[in-house]
Amino acid sequence: MIKKYRLTQFLLLAMCMVFCLACNTGVEQPSTVYLITGENSNAVEISTINDLKKDLEKVLKEEVHIVKEGVEIPNKSLVFIVGTANSNTIITDMATNGELVLTDLQPGPRGGIWSKNTYTDSDVIVIAGSDVQGLQYAIYDYSNQVLGVDPLEYWTGKTPVALKVNDIYNFEPKTIEPPRVPNLTYFENDVDELANYRGELLKYDWESYTEMINSLVRLRYNSIQLFDMLGRPEFFIRPEYKALKPDYQIDIDYVEKMIDYAHEKGMKIAVDFALGYQIHPMDAEKADCWKTYKADWLQAWRYYFEHTPLSKTDIFILRPRHQVWDWEYESTCGESKIEVFNEVYAAFGELVDEYKPNSEKVLVCYSDGMEMWNEGFRPPTDWTVLWSDHGFGEFEHLPNTTDGYDFGTYMHAGYWLNHTVHNPYPGKVELVMKEMFQKYEADNYCLVNGQNFRPFLLNLVAYSEVCNNPDTFNADAFYKEWTEQYFTPKAAEHAVQSMKWLSEAQEGRKGYVEHLWEIREAVSYLSNAPIVRPGKSPVPFDYNRVIGDVENVKRVKEVLEKSLSEAELGYELLKRNDNFYHSYILLPAQLYSDLITFETELHNMALLKKQFETTKDIKYLNEAISLLPTAKNKLKIVFDHRSSGDIDDKWKNWYSIANRRQNNGFPTYEMLDAIEANLNKMTL
Repeated sequence: MIKKYRLTQFLLLAMCMVFCLACNTGVEQPSTVYLITGENSNAVEISTINDLKKDLEKVLKEEVHIVKEGVEIPNKSLVFIVGTANSNTIITDMATNGELVLTDLQPGPRGGIWSKNTYTDSDVIVIAGSDVQGLQYAIYDYSNQVLGVDPLEYWTGKTPVALKVNDIYNFEPKTIEPPRVPNLTYFENDVDELANYRGELLKYDWESYTEMINSLVRLRYNSIQLFDMLGRPEFFIRPEYKALKPDYQIDIDYVEKMIDYAHEKGMKIAVDFALGYQIHPMDAEKADCWKTYKADWLQAWRYYFEHTPLSKTDIFILRPRHQVWDWEYESTCGESKIEVFNEVYAAFGELVDEYKPNSEKVLVCYSDGMEMWNEGFRPPTDWTVLWSDHGFGEFEHLPNTTDGYDFGTYMHAGYWLNHTVHNPYPGKVELVMKEMFQKYEADNYCLVNGQNFRPFLLNLVAYSEVCNNPDTFNADAFYKEWTEQYFTPKAAEHAVQSMKWLSEAQEGRKGYVEHLWEIREAVSYLSNAPIVRPGKSPVPFDYNRVIGDVENVKRVKEVLEKSLSEAELGYELLKRNDNFYHSYILLPAQLYSDLITFETELHNMALLKKQFETTKDIKYLNEAISLLPTAKNKLKIVFDHRSSGDIDDKWKNWYSIANRRQNNGFPTYEMLDAIEANLNKMTL
């Protein structure tokens, strides 16, 4: 009898606890989730709220519905009220009655809130923004921090775990402050692998493009600069690309579709109004004499505005350089380039004002553009000035003055010299960006070059976070948090160490693609043949070019061995069964190490050849020849690992040699055959 009484007590207590939990959430075993939107919600709001719906469906078993305000909500429902004070009158009334602290100025443009409130006698969750972008940030932060949805889910494979209703309420009311840098633009540049690995060459497949946009929006990138997909000159002029795709032709309707999708997701479109795109190319010889061809430049720009999807541009970018090829402007008619571009920016700015009044105008001081600025080049004062890093997150030049202009930065999450393997440098991101904010107030704009996106996720997130709140960004904490969201803490420690060694291996702006050029120098010397460059003058073979690389390659090889060792240790802790760890930590270190091991073998042969040339002792040539089988084996390893690539079939062919960007060539067995023939000839 006592046992039965105690069992009854226990059951009653358990029922009370369940009832109390339901009371705490304001929802009693909800059967449905409702997202109440405003009557005046625009297309971007609706798109973002649809993303919230999808995110909730990933973690809850309950049905999720989007309804307009005024619709009667059934009892036992979990309710979100979403929108802005201008689009949703429920939010307007709550703000007016003091139930929410939300106005156009509080927290301000691009800011938002999370709140727990009462509506029609029921507890509700309010996610709102001072404006549409603030609503986006509030929703995407909630999805990430409360629901556990990875902004990079498509690329990392990390999916959220199932949640209960109580988990949905498990947050403190929060103000999402506006980001420090209001304009964060992703630059799609050097995108070959992303454009090639699936489907038609040199053209994004729709899934890859839209998923990239989806992730960028969640990371607070609020604009994208289109470049490669407008038909950059290389794609239809450079011999390597003509051989790759002789029938290359820009799909203008597809470009417009890409622009429209980015707009639908709330991203602005930025375009460098250079004049070499296949969308409407100008003759290159007209791009190096402004005073003679000014009318042609202006006519070409007008064509963009009047006859192409570039009329939908929101942010107008221009570099003070050659307007067909991105190199220094060298006038063929005796002009001062500073005087030329003072005129060019004024003239182009007038066109922007004519066709798209009040649009943003951005000067990118890339390469010699920074020297021009320090020597007196000045656009009209309504241009924002971006100062460029040297490709690896640091600056070779600094401005003598900002001269009252709004300043920002042009940074590289990846660069063409390390295109294949990333250089992870959150430490540089922290130090350099904070210095630029503090010393130069360069916090009005940040343009981030993401190359082919997928290999450079870590740096892309780091730039997003430092631009959002530099005061709270700490590189070590960022490294730890970022890796531990994907891997176990112990494996994450090895991942961080591996990436730090990987970065150290690239000191001196030496990346994977730079080493491809060094390999060509070694092959050239060993085969006594010049480096042939399509469309350019050949480079004579020269031992001095090789010996200048030898010591650094030795250092790089030692550092990469440490990176690869750390990567392997972490992978073992994960039972060699983690696709993202393999693709993002282990494989980059492996690919880079493979290439350096092959380059080292060529250097060993080159040193022996030089000894023969100095001593005329044939034994050195024979030793060099004896290394050829090893060199061929090392090259086979390079090919094999790039061919096998990722474990996940989703990324099959990403590292295929055929899909790589056509910079600095790639070693071949034919090169080794040429070396063998030359060395054998020298023994005769």
